[in-house]
Amino acid sequence: MSRITSRVSLAAIAAAALALSACGGSSSTDSTTAPESSAGGTVRLTVGASPVPHAEILNFVKDQGLAEAAGIDLKVVEYTDYVQPNVALSEGDLDANYFQHLPYLKAEIADKGYEFEHFEGVHIEPYGIYSQKIKNISELAEGAKVGISNDPSNQARALSLLVKEGVLKDLGKEDASIVDYDGNAEANPKKLQFVETEAPALPRVLPDVDIAIINGNFALEGGLKPAEDAIVLESVEGNPYANLVAYAKNTEKLDALKKLDEILHGQEVADFIKKTWPNGEVISSKN
Repeated sequence: MSRITSRVSLAAIAAAALALSACGGSSSTDSTTAPESSAGGTVRLTVGASPVPHAEILNFVKDQGLAEAAGIDLKVVEYTDYVQPNVALSEGDLDANYFQHLPYLKAEIADKGYEFEHFEGVHIEPYGIYSQKIKNISELAEGAKVGISNDPSNQARALSLLVKEGVLKDLGKEDASIVDYDGNAEANPKKLQFVETEAPALPRVLPDVDIAIINGNFALEGGLKPAEDAIVLESVEGNPYANLVAYAKNTEKLDALKKLDEILHGQEVADFIKKTWPNGEVISSKN
């Protein structure tokens, strides 16, 4: 009789333990949907960025303790293209990204329907025209091949630079593309041949074209020094292409993101940018 009682008691205890375990599992699952925070009440922010200069700037903020002092546990995820950082942000894998300028962000939102917000620009990377075949833009021959980005906003930016140099005629369009210039003898008097390429690959195609118009960060990643190697460098005066921090609408981490953006616009980051890129390859919007 005592053995039976003992077995029943053990079974009851086991059932109770399973019930408690199930309750505990449910609580743990629910907690994963809440905003992530680190010990001490700090907020964990995962930010996607291009390796140069964006990730370098964010890592400075992290390594110097600026993020920690603001209650932010900062994780930097690097991307080498212009597509995945916005995809990752839209899918919730990132809390923010820092790699793009406003015209590109607006084009992405219009094209893909992203529900993003953004802060003001942090820095500018002047666009440059590079060549291994000529030393001056005036040497550009008729029928020359021009390497150019295949994304609409940066393509318009590149064409605008050629317009300012007198190589192409101004069509009065903010969203001009190579389609507007191909076969247009009046607007493209040199009959330039445009070679569309993914922006990160432009430094690699430089030997195969007469000139290439390259984003500042990809020029740096490709071993180019914009201030020294570019035969034409974009002006920063009135430049609308400052790179900014974008984030998803209705984020629960907005307060922490505001603190991060305030740090990025601070004097310490401005001084770091000036010291790291003293020849104007990257220019803080604070300067």
